[in-house]
Amino acid sequence: MPATHHAEHVGSLLRPPELLQARQARERGEMSDEELVKLEDDAALAAIEVQREAGIEVFTDGEVRRATWMAGLLESLGGVVPVPPPSPVWYRNGGETVPAEETTFDMVAANAKVTQKTNLTAIEAEFLARHAPGQFKITMMSSSMGNLLWRPELSREVYATPDDLVRDLAALRIKEIEGLLERGVSWIQLDSLSYNNVIDPEFRTRLLGPAAPTGEAVLDMAVTIDAELVRATKRMNPDVTVGLHICRGNNRSAWMSKGGYEPIAERLFGEVPVDRFLLEYDTERAGGFEPLRFVPDGTTVVLGLVSSKVPRLEPQDELRRRIDEAAAYVPLENLALSPQCGFASTARGNLLTVDEERRKLAHVAETAALVWG
Repeated sequence: MPATHHAEHVGSLLRPPELLQARQARERGEMSDEELVKLEDDAALAAIEVQREAGIEVFTDGEVRRATWMAGLLESLGGVVPVPPPSPVWYRNGGETVPAEETTFDMVAANAKVTQKTNLTAIEAEFLARHAPGQFKITMMSSSMGNLLWRPELSREVYATPDDLVRDLAALRIKEIEGLLERGVSWIQLDSLSYNNVIDPEFRTRLLGPAAPTGEAVLDMAVTIDAELVRATKRMNPDVTVGLHICRGNNRSAWMSKGGYEPIAERLFGEVPVDRFLLEYDTERAGGFEPLRFVPDGTTVVLGLVSSKVPRLEPQDELRRRIDEAAAYVPLENLALSPQCGFASTARGNLLTVDEERRKLAHVAETAALVWG
């Protein structure tokens, strides 16, 4: 049976400064791979301890080996070359824009048939199997976001359309998941942000340009690919827990899109057969709970009511009230609580300290204990 937990977090945790400095030293050729791996192991152990101290029972390694949350896919691929990242506008707090140099990150695009040259998630899984004090999960960028790796000037000769590239990426991801399950992994989380292009049409145009596909086309591809990944995983092991996470961007405490779930809810919740949907709900940008009426019986909705972007602890009475509001659409026993996203979707992380991060995670666990026992 898929696992049941009422307190969870999305995946990434703040990196220690010495690890960030070590990555820069490695890029300059001043540190060996072995020295960097030792620091990554130390950071992963520290991340596990933060979760244990906070009372979280579903562990990750904090994604500390990754440059961004997407690195499990992007850094493992062959057949790609570095390119400038897409340039959405990032916003903070009340809507002020964040300087581009603060939110930039590494990106690649396909210039040949994509292959898997390394398997970063396998490294994470083997480490967690040895060191996690309880259930652990592996997070991964969904192949449904593979259109970001298609640039016409580089990719068109190999992949006529972005959809062709996405299908190859899905096949690679399924093979990767198969390897994870063979290593004993029993919890997979797909991070799938393509849905932002549907719930926020202005964002879709900013990100994909004036020739962007329609929202209907984006939704059809995202649902099709995400469902394919989930079904393939369940065919390999029906008992594995599969989650799917959606947020509206999380980079240096900034966000990039807004809009409620209504435009995607019926198809997403009805056609992508995950065990758990991890949904951003920490601000009004995510809309109300009404779209949850489409969630199938028995599926868990993890409410991202706690912000990973700011240190402030949300009042427990407010969290419990919002959980009760969501329970009008999904039975209380099928709800859970989490931060709306990770604390460090990019390596530099959000604008919190490790102690503030720990308090946030403990707040999730303590509130869940009050609500569900």
